[in-house]
Amino acid sequence: MQKLEFKVDKEKCIKCGLCANDCITRIIKTDGDGFPCVSDESNCIGCQHCLAICPRGAVSVFGKNPEDSDDIQNKISHEQLENLIKARRSCRSFKQENVDKETLKKLKNILNWVPTGVNFRDLHFAVVEDMDKMKVLKEKLYKVLKFLLKIIPLKTKLEPYKKAILNGEDIVFRNAPHMIIVSANKNAPCKEVDPIIALSYFELYAQSLGLGTLWCGIASKTLTLSKDVMKEFKIPKNHKLAYVMLFGWPKIAYQRTVQPDKYEITEI
Repeated sequence: MQKLEFKVDKEKCIKCGLCANDCITRIIKTDGDGFPCVSDESNCIGCQHCLAICPRGAVSVFGKNPEDSDDIQNKISHEQLENLIKARRSCRSFKQENVDKETLKKLKNILNWVPTGVNFRDLHFAVVEDMDKMKVLKEKLYKVLKFLLKIIPLKTKLEPYKKAILNGEDIVFRNAPHMIIVSANKNAPCKEVDPIIALSYFELYAQSLGLGTLWCGIASKTLTLSKDVMKEFKIPKNHKLAYVMLFGWPKIAYQRTVQPDKYEITEI
């Protein structure tokens, strides 16, 4: 982690104590004059809560100034968010066109705000941004996959998938023009959960932009069949591939939400 550089603008600080009270590791104390100060920099987890909570923008950390942060604007209503969640569908029918660079930039940028356990923040993302590149990667993978399917026996229920793949159908990647691959540090305290949280944030934001998405476990397994393909993603040596999400402009549009059976909820 970079140097903390905890600084307080004493002309702005009103000594409210909010930064100290909200500090997760309780390393923010007050000095003899009542201004906040840090007692043990080594215990900071880098959450930046102190910067975010200060009502006067008096606290800066890691060389980051509050003036460069966005104000929190709760413009989206809970009804709109509820509808976005209810309307989310897995997309398996994509337009054969690239997502524009500006939209891709927005998608990649939002990943910087996804939460991780203990604020460990050591995820790695690889995004296939061009459908022609996607085609090249798929050709390499299907070459290996078809060879394996011819020699490895499968359970009866998987035979339709085997037949489709051998017939040249893109049953794994569903003709999606793009995909995002997330990996996690093997030593991360929440390595199993962090990638899924990240893709959940990514998916809802993508849906808000009008994109279609698909969680794809079979793609996650297929990628590992080719070392050449895996090299393309430049996954750090101390990381492990966690999951893959396909995305692109959807070819279809759903008109209403579904009506799922309700989960059992224990009320305590």
